[in-house]
Amino acid sequence: MSTPLMTASKVDAEALQAFAMQLRGPVLTPKDPAYEEARAIWNGLIDRRPAIIAQCSGAADVVDTVNFAREHDLLVSIRGGGHNVAGNAVNDDGIVIDLSQMRGVHVDASTGRVRAQGGATLGDIDRETQLFGLAVPAGVVSTTGVAGLTLHGGAGHLRRKYGLTIDNLLSVEIVTADGELRRASSTENHDLFWAVRGAGSNFGVVTSFEFQARPIGPMVMVGAVFYPLEEIQTLLPTWRDYVSSAPNELSSVVITWSVPPHEPFPPEHHGRPVLVVAAAYAGPVEEGESVVQPLRELGEPLVDMSGPWPWLGLQSGFDALYPKGGFYYWKSRSLAELSNAAIDDIADFAGRRPSPLTDIIVWHNGGAIAEVGESDTAYGGREDTFLVTVEASWDDPALTDEAIGWARECWDAMGRHSTGGMYLNFAGFGEENDALVKAGYGANYERLTELKAKYDPANLFRMNLNLAPAG
Repeated sequence: MSTPLMTASKVDAEALQAFAMQLRGPVLTPKDPAYEEARAIWNGLIDRRPAIIAQCSGAADVVDTVNFAREHDLLVSIRGGGHNVAGNAVNDDGIVIDLSQMRGVHVDASTGRVRAQGGATLGDIDRETQLFGLAVPAGVVSTTGVAGLTLHGGAGHLRRKYGLTIDNLLSVEIVTADGELRRASSTENHDLFWAVRGAGSNFGVVTSFEFQARPIGPMVMVGAVFYPLEEIQTLLPTWRDYVSSAPNELSSVVITWSVPPHEPFPPEHHGRPVLVVAAAYAGPVEEGESVVQPLRELGEPLVDMSGPWPWLGLQSGFDALYPKGGFYYWKSRSLAELSNAAIDDIADFAGRRPSPLTDIIVWHNGGAIAEVGESDTAYGGREDTFLVTVEASWDDPALTDEAIGWARECWDAMGRHSTGGMYLNFAGFGEENDALVKAGYGANYERLTELKAKYDPANLFRMNLNLAPAG
C-alpha cells in the first residue's frame, strides 16, 4: 500500500497551472474565493482543508484529475453529493475530485432507463423521473448524493419491493486508478460491476450511473403515525409481528424521535418523545390503504399524518431533519431478528438520547433485498431482516463528546443482538478500519481485496472504507 510522497500544497506551481488550464471545470486552491464553500460538506463535524479541489465538468476532467493525482502521488477524495456521514469527500492537503458540477439526469421513458451523472442528488433524479411516473429506488433524503448512496447499497422506501439501489443499477462509467474510463455492466467488465455494487468507492470515480426506474407515483400511500415513546416496548413487538407478514410492497421503519416544535404538529406535543411508525406502499394507493391501516392501530396515536402523499413530498419529507452543517455521527447493526431483548436495549437508549434531533431507526428489510444472492453483488448481509441505525444528530458543539459517546455505547449494545453485519453507508467515521470492512462485506471480502489489487494495486482510492489490495 502506498503512502503519499507529496502533499498537494507542495505540487510545483507550473505543474498545477498546467493542470488547471487542462481542465474545463475550475481548479480551486485555498486562495480562491469559492474555496471555503467548495470544501464544506453536509456533516458539520468535518472541517478539512484540501490543497486542491478539481471541480470536474465531465468524464474527461475526471480522467485528467486521476492521472494528475496518481503521477504526483496525492491523497485523493471523491465528492459526489458531499452527504457522506464519515466525511470522506474531503481530506487535508490532498486533492478532491469534485463531481458537484456534474448533475445531469436523462430519462428514456420508453425503456424506463435513467442515466445520472456522478454529482446528481436523489432530488435531481426524482424530479426528472416523476415527469414520466417513474422512480429509481434510492434513499430517503433528497439532498443525498446518488453516488455515495448507491456505491454502498442504497436503501429507501421501495426496498422490499424493488431491492437496494444497486439492484436497479444496469451499468456505470468509471475512471479507474490507471486513468481509463471503463464501462461496467453485466456484459462488460463484469467483475468490476460486481465490485462496484457495494464497494464502489474503492475502485474508481463513477462519472455516470444507468438505472432501471420503476412505476411509482405521483401519489403513494404513506403511513406516518406518532405514538408515545413510553409505549415502545408494547408497540415495537406488535409492529415487528405485523411487518414480518406484510406484502413486499410495504417498506416500513420505526423511529425514536421528538416532535418538532412547529407546525403542522399540535403545540401540546412539541418536544415530546415519540415512536414514529413510517411506511410506504409501492403500489396503487387504494390497495395500500388497507395494508397501512394496521400500523395506524398499534396503539392510541398522538398524531396521524398517514394518507396519500406525493412521491416527491415523501422523498423530501425527511430533508429538514438533517440540515447541512449539523453534527452527525451514525452507525448501524444488522439483525436476523428483532428480539425482545434487542427491543429492551433500543428502549433504554431511546429514553436517554443526548439531543431531540438524535434518533434510533429500525428498518424492516427482507423482501426483494434477500431475493438476490449473497455473492451476486459485493453488498453483504442481504439475509438480515432488520437493520438498526444509531443516528446521533445535534446542533450544539458542546454536545459532541456526549453524542458520540451515546452512539458508540448504543452501537456496542446492539452488537449483542447482531449478526455482525452492518450498512456501510452508516459506519461512523470507520474507526474500526479493516475489522469494520470485513464485517460489512462478510464472505465477499477476500474477492474484493483481489479485485482491488487488479484495479487499484497502489490503493490510490483509499479515502473511504478502505479495502487493502490483496498481497
